[in-house]
Amino acid sequence: MAQARAFLSTMPDLSSRSLDELSLDEAARPAAPPVPEASDGHRHQGRQLAAIHRHYLMEIAQIAAVLARIEAGDSPPKNLERIVLSLDMAKNFRAFGSLCGRECQILKFHHDIESADMFPRIEAAGGGKFREVVAKLKAEHEVVHELIIRLGEAADALANNPNDANFVQAANTFRKLEEVIRSHFGYEETELAEAIGYYLGSI
Repeated sequence: MAQARAFLSTMPDLSSRSLDELSLDEAARPAAPPVPEASDGHRHQGRQLAAIHRHYLMEIAQIAAVLARIEAGDSPPKNLERIVLSLDMAKNFRAFGSLCGRECQILKFHHDIESADMFPRIEAAGGGKFREVVAKLKAEHEVVHELIIRLGEAADALANNPNDANFVQAANTFRKLEEVIRSHFGYEETELAEAIGYYLGSI
């Protein structure tokens, strides 16, 4: 986890905030300006982002189903890591040594690509019109990344000591991450669909 935090050292420090404080402030989200030149074809291309997001959401739904089964008494917490690690999501998130293995890493790479490439290209092509939306999306990425780290820490604690308190902490952190990701994806898809299709052609 120390490596993960060092990896994110250029971001504002969110580590002292409580789980409840790691919110996206949805009310502060700016709306993207319209792209009058965008056609239905451009919007269709822009919706490729939603298709990419659906993959992550499917994996998240699998994790949520595992947690629900455990809470219903169908599987003890000590089996959580074994069950979760059989899923694609877990095989993908392993860099954070967590409940979800490699998928968290892939999600972070997805966000890094957006922040380093897609967002600047949209800002430049749109003449800066999307600056506020891009800044908000980047800030939301930081919240997602903090929750990924916390999920890793909670899952490690659960793997080392599979008691009820550690299970509850891991479950609560996961559900917060799920809530944040679903909200963030929806905002990003809605506000950038025209811009992605018109300015970038595809992603």
